[in-house]
Amino acid sequence: MTLWVFGYGSLLWNPGFEVIEQVPARLSGYRRSFCMRSIHHRGTPEEPGLVLALDASDEAHCDGLALAAAPDQSEAVLAYLRERELVSAAYLERLLPLALEDGRDVTALVYVIDPDHVQYCALDLEEQAQIIAQAVGGRGPNSEYLYNTSAHLETLGLPDAELQWLDKRVRELTA
Repeated sequence: MTLWVFGYGSLLWNPGFEVIEQVPARLSGYRRSFCMRSIHHRGTPEEPGLVLALDASDEAHCDGLALAAAPDQSEAVLAYLRERELVSAAYLERLLPLALEDGRDVTALVYVIDPDHVQYCALDLEEQAQIIAQAVGGRGPNSEYLYNTSAHLETLGLPDAELQWLDKRVRELTA
């Protein structure tokens, strides 16, 4: 059986595993948002950054990529993703239905935010921009994460209005 993974943030441009098929996909019931404080990858415990997470919202949807792992690599990919995504337990691992652009429906591994976790936050876009413009973590500047994700969504034909606004605003703040 094929392991499908939903990419909506850094998995779009840095999956970290061999992808044998990628298809634009929609996840219903969640929205992409900078609602997770990053204390490892894009910030520190003293100066947290922000990373994207999927925040549950009944009327929302999130467009991204369904990424298929090679069947003989499923266990290794799952172990890798758990090490990468579950570093602070702010994400919850779920198997959720995705609607693929080509008409198929698949069940995919999806990492969503735990709204009860201490790293969860709900900030307006200006607050997000101010944090993203300043934060730096173990994987580099928070702004780089934003720019890469926004650019890849645009290239895929899946622009995200909030990310586009943040991209422009953070560039203004860091100019």
